[in-house]
Amino acid sequence: MTRILWINPVGTDEFDGPIRGYLIKHAAPGTEVDVVSFERGPHHLEYSVYEALVAADILRTVRRAEEQGYDAAVIGCFYDPFLYEARELSGMVVTAPAESSMALAMSLGTSFSIVVGRTKWVPQMRENVQRYGMSERLVSFESVDMGVLEFQREPRETEKRIVQAARRAVEKGAEVIILGCTIEFGFYRQVQEEVGVPVVDAVLAPFKHAEFLAEVRKRTGISHSRKGRFEPSPESEWLEWGIRV
Repeated sequence: MTRILWINPVGTDEFDGPIRGYLIKHAAPGTEVDVVSFERGPHHLEYSVYEALVAADILRTVRRAEEQGYDAAVIGCFYDPFLYEARELSGMVVTAPAESSMALAMSLGTSFSIVVGRTKWVPQMRENVQRYGMSERLVSFESVDMGVLEFQREPRETEKRIVQAARRAVEKGAEVIILGCTIEFGFYRQVQEEVGVPVVDAVLAPFKHAEFLAEVRKRTGISHSRKGRFEPSPESEWLEWGIRV
């Protein structure tokens, strides 16, 4: 059995049930899925200050997930907040939507575009594209002028706008479309049928990536490197300085 924890890094459980149902529907046999959110904090991470406010909760949840025997955790926001820090902190598999979606997109085509909610999101997402070494493959960001909390509340309008944005991207040369927000989950099939290119769902990509990496680790012992960027901090310093997460 593989246990995966999906972390909604926000202070609302509005999407916990729908995302868990969605993941269970797409889980491989033998995969157990749990979804958690935080008891306090912002209800979305569209602003960098909101992201900073949930840092400790994300790292604390990852740490506890490992202690509770989970095989992998997914940090469920397309900004990939504190992904590298979580990998430094934890020895288990940790994935996040942007990195996983881009890795999948590169197996499906040679170029991609990302459909975002608002242009406000683009600078930080572009930084992540550069961080992951994918800048030469990025065709465009396409905005649908909707906030995170609007996507599932207005599904017909959401689908229409995503299709329009995806068509613009394909016309510019994108071979793959990435839905650049986890709350855009559930629209990829319809959009794919409309635009005729692969469409990557930002919930399924990191989840299936986590399943895959957890299986690789179990069968081969291969996992995230513990040298260089993800080298863990010394436990002795945590104890000496009284640090707790």
